[in-house]
Amino acid sequence: MTHIIFNTSCYKEEVNPSLIDNLICFWNFKENPGQDRISVSDYPYCLKEGNGMIARATEGVFGNHSAIIKEGQWFYIPRAECPALNIFGKNTEITIAAWIKREQKSYDQCEAIAGIWNETDLKRQYCLFLNLGIWDSKDQVCGHISGFGGPTPGYKYCMDAAIGNTKVPYGEWVCVGMTYNGSEINAYYNGKLDYREKLNPYPYDVGIFDSGSSGGDFTVGAVHRFNEMGNFFVGQIGGLAVYNRALDEKEMLYLANNIKE
Repeated sequence: MTHIIFNTSCYKEEVNPSLIDNLICFWNFKENPGQDRISVSDYPYCLKEGNGMIARATEGVFGNHSAIIKEGQWFYIPRAECPALNIFGKNTEITIAAWIKREQKSYDQCEAIAGIWNETDLKRQYCLFLNLGIWDSKDQVCGHISGFGGPTPGYKYCMDAAIGNTKVPYGEWVCVGMTYNGSEINAYYNGKLDYREKLNPYPYDVGIFDSGSSGGDFTVGAVHRFNEMGNFFVGQIGGLAVYNRALDEKEMLYLANNIKE
């Protein structure tokens, strides 16, 4: 049975009061280092630690704890163990929301928050990023969708992403998110559509690539690229939610600002 993790008792009539509908996974990162982080939803998928034990902070968003991801660390779920997160197709939808406290890392490179995004084998699907570095961007929230698996036709890299306008700060808790409804990608900062002309919303009706059984794992804090893990996120993560529908703007705002322990 899905745990009620968001405060739905104060909804106004115009807001959908069912933020647990279509919720695939929610992790609150309360577990101790060395333990799998288990989703408190109908799909109790287990995030495993990559590159050593991941520390736990005594502060957070959904309670008094969060995970401290150091440079070079990440979480992952083997693809075979998370079939509901294998979201693909022409008219499919997805929402990812993450509560993070970003920290500086040793070199400037895009930072993966969560998704299935295997660049090594050209089997990209979807991923929430920061600091993507394309289309004259830097430090913003980025929602990446690939309908091709490999680079966007005519380009060296995958260029299809909604990119916000606001710089994500260091040392401060924020909620970052993305949605895809089959026709456009949206990037959100603290629950608000972070509008940027031509880039957010980003029109995209190609859908999400079907990577098949040999596609990428679901990863948090890094993606597979150049035959190894890279694009590391450094900082704390206190909550992560994944839906198989595109939440609307009112729902994203409520999700970011009305949470309970």
